[in-house]
Amino acid sequence: MSTSEHDMTPTPTFPMARTCPFAPPDEYQRMRATAPVVRATLPNGAPVWAVTRYAEARQILSDPRISSNTGRPERPRGPDDDRPDDGFFVDMDPPEHSRFRRLLISELGARPMDAMRPALQRIADTAIDELLAAGPPADLVGMYARRVPSRVLCELFGIPAGDHEFFESRLRMLSVTSMDPSVAAQASSDVRGYLRELIRSAEREPHNGMIRRLAARHLPTGELTTDELINIGFLLLLAGYDSPANTISLGVLTLLRHPAQLAALRADPSLLPGAIEELLRFHSVQDWVSFDRIAADDMDIGSARIRAGDRLTVLAASANRDARAFENPDEFDIRRSAHHHVAFGHGVHQCIGRNLARAELQIAYGTLLTRIPTLRLAIGFEELPFADDAPFFGLHAMPVAW
Repeated sequence: MSTSEHDMTPTPTFPMARTCPFAPPDEYQRMRATAPVVRATLPNGAPVWAVTRYAEARQILSDPRISSNTGRPERPRGPDDDRPDDGFFVDMDPPEHSRFRRLLISELGARPMDAMRPALQRIADTAIDELLAAGPPADLVGMYARRVPSRVLCELFGIPAGDHEFFESRLRMLSVTSMDPSVAAQASSDVRGYLRELIRSAEREPHNGMIRRLAARHLPTGELTTDELINIGFLLLLAGYDSPANTISLGVLTLLRHPAQLAALRADPSLLPGAIEELLRFHSVQDWVSFDRIAADDMDIGSARIRAGDRLTVLAASANRDARAFENPDEFDIRRSAHHHVAFGHGVHQCIGRNLARAELQIAYGTLLTRIPTLRLAIGFEELPFADDAPFFGLHAMPVAW
């Protein structure tokens, strides 16, 4: 690694525990005050440049000299993975990356996601019905925050109702919030095998779900291979489960802890889209684990000299609390204009599922707040089990009553 004037400061190591559920690790503030990039250490002991500030985060995420092809070894593998990197387009650079994103726009663009809203509403209503039937106290995380995203993914993929429980159980096993590597490896194998069967059924049901549609459209032409499509599906499942699940539960908790803003939101539902952007900024649940990069060329960031081959990770939770970009960044404010946050990334790698995520969050929050207006915590705030040092920050459980 290269040297800088900041080499004498203590080197922080990931993951860093949060001492406050509504704030990133305390170390982030010190790092952000120190420099735009700070030396740190990954869980495997490898050195990394941690990008701490908003402007530099956007620079790194959009700079063509910064590569996403890091060859990350920590991805869950299954025994049937012949070429496990085929189709993992988040770890690719243009033009390979662009090819895969272009094929997915027809499924994940704004128009198809708008068309999916009635199904999202049905999913949220059903989950609320089940929550109410269970009676208080009930676990909002297990019965709603995780159930909604898993069923949304089943809907998107065309999973038949009889297989929902199988699919949802495998998503829970793959959860990054509390991942057991051996359990995750088995779940990965199960999910990949299931996706392979979906692809095989595309000839019989070419329009039933995203995976079958992509298979029917692009396998015969050679634009995609079966292995690529399996990995695309697996990647979308990983991205589409933990992040919205944790954002739903943390968002509900945040609103309960800010009753005046919750009341304003109930009185004026038009505030909901802006409130969702603020919740995405405020919590940044993905943080460092989703923004791994490597320098393909020498470059300077602030006073640091980044060398080709140096690894970088963008701290989204730090960038989204940068006072240079957001006034009073540690305050939660549903009226804030927070659309420029980097919770979904930035540049060519900006989350391709962001349209689905926004629609899903809007319906999940809106339905819950409308149908259970007296929702409250069933235990003390200090008793809540947070995933303090997990790659995706969230709650293990959240007992609620009404």
